[in-house]
Amino acid sequence: MHRPVLTAAQLSRATLARQLLLERAQLDPTLAIERLVALQAQEPASPHIALWSRLAGYRAADLNDAFDARRVVKGTLLRVTLHAVSARDYLSFWPAVQPSLQQWRSPIIRQLALEPDLQGLAAQAAAFGRQPRTGKEMREHLPSLATGIGPGGQTDAWWAIRPLLPFLMAPGEPPWSFGRRPRFVAAPAWLEAELVPSSEGLDHLIRRYLTGFGPAGVDDLHQFTRVATSGLRLALARLAAELVSFEDERGRVLYDVPGGLLPPGDLPAPVRFLPMWDSLLLAYRDRSRVLPEPYRRRVIQPNGDFLPSFMVDGLVAGLWRADVIGGRTRITPLPFEPLATKVDAEVAAEANRLAEFLEPLDPASTRAMRPPG
Repeated sequence: MHRPVLTAAQLSRATLARQLLLERAQLDPTLAIERLVALQAQEPASPHIALWSRLAGYRAADLNDAFDARRVVKGTLLRVTLHAVSARDYLSFWPAVQPSLQQWRSPIIRQLALEPDLQGLAAQAAAFGRQPRTGKEMREHLPSLATGIGPGGQTDAWWAIRPLLPFLMAPGEPPWSFGRRPRFVAAPAWLEAELVPSSEGLDHLIRRYLTGFGPAGVDDLHQFTRVATSGLRLALARLAAELVSFEDERGRVLYDVPGGLLPPGDLPAPVRFLPMWDSLLLAYRDRSRVLPEPYRRRVIQPNGDFLPSFMVDGLVAGLWRADVIGGRTRITPLPFEPLATKVDAEVAAEANRLAEFLEPLDPASTRAMRPPG
């Protein structure tokens, strides 16, 4: 079968266009997050910085309002990590990734001999979690276990089963909606809606991913979702009639939605700042379309952290750090290589704009975004 071949430059620009990094868009946060697929959210400020880099006139209050109105939610999803997604996407995404969450947690479940009690514990947690509860309240409500392997050796049923259940974090106070002491709530009760069947959810997740990150291969889909490759191939076969395909310069088959953005490979790309764990850097097995291989280990740390970075001409060109000096926020770019004078000025200007966005909200909240240097 003859497929059109896309160059590395074309793939890079396709990703930037779909991720709203070529031009800031006029979108509300809910629609933007659906366009972006999902925003990784371990650090409460990260989704806000991701949207600030992508949306014109973005205010943190816009996303906080979406969380409060339950249009956007935060919970454990892709790669067993916290993500912000639209509420309607969560109802599809969670059933799609639940088998991978189960597989990841199964050794602990077996070690604790929880299999016979798992459904009962899940039902008990879901019933108690119809209202937001702290982790302490959930632990005290669920029965203690005979042998504990939780944090600090705790006998903690909640720690063992929480990733297997569709639980969300209930929003709290601004500036970022979520602090360090989360409250958990069962998703069906919070959203007043049921989860979709897993196969339907996986088809929806693939469509979303290809719209936001395509063209992409099966290995890229697996990298982003951690859904088993066999399941992804079955889903792609189901969707074959509605998808298009390409090849990259190495001959890999790349899947896409019809009409997906494919701008020219030489389209100019502006300077953009990315937060910790920006999904752009997590979406591909081969990250070279946005992250040059020589810099990979400087961005991706041995502990799994993806450090805050900035992009020049569509590629990651350095890190950045946020400091509070004399009560003021300062963003310091840390380029990997010397920058041309004009580019250096563009980077400095964008850094100043980011500082202006962060400082009125909570300067100290960005302390985690401080790579060494």
